Amino acid sequence: MIQIGALTVGQSPRTDVTADIAPILGPEITLLEAGALDGLTAADIAALRPKDGEQVLVSRLRDGTQAVMAEPALEPLLQAQIDRLQAQGVPLIVLLCTGEFPPGLRSRVPLLYPSRLLDGVVRTAASRGRIAVIAPDEAQIPLLKARWAAAAPHGVELRAASPYGDPEELRRAARSLRGTDADLVVLDCIGYTAAMRDEVCALSGLPAALPRTLVARVVRDLLGV
Repeated sequence: MIQIGALTVGQSPRTDVTADIAPILGPEITLLEAGALDGLTAADIAALRPKDGEQVLVSRLRDGTQAVMAEPALEPLLQAQIDRLQAQGVPLIVLLCTGEFPPGLRSRVPLLYPSRLLDGVVRTAASRGRIAVIAPDEAQIPLLKARWAAAAPHGVELRAASPYGDPEELRRAARSLRGTDADLVVLDCIGYTAAMRDEVCALSGLPAALPRTLVARVVRDLLGV
């Protein structure tokens, strides 16, 4: 039995994520979960909301509701949880977020960023350099347009639909992509589920990359189980 760290930018446990990744990891790998917002009050979390120009991150709270936070404000909270997970002896930590964090986070063990895995998949699978991206919040769209331009130089279609809100919002986003000239859809948040991915594929007529299952398969391969 191998126990690895699983670090969310929201609150742990992330039962919505582990429902999809536990079957991939199998019984040989278990998760020691931690969250940047663990132990914070509602007022504490509200104080983390982004100011103008700050990178927006969206995550899930323990009660299933959505929280919107500024990336810079989360970095010390994430670092504290990384230190705690390392002290408990995990050989690897998975970041349960697709945000692109600056290189300030420190870890003595491998720290897996789903955003970097997604980037590799897009560069490989989007042979014509045209993709569609669905992200949780409209405020993320300008940054994501710049973020994906290098991997998809011939066009990026962007839509906003939260995995934590009205399911019809995601369905509308997926339907709007049918007929677009994209190679694939990137579901750019760890909150999107395998069932959501399947629905997006069916409604858009496009293949879709799902971060949570992608990172789970990489973890299993890295640990050789």
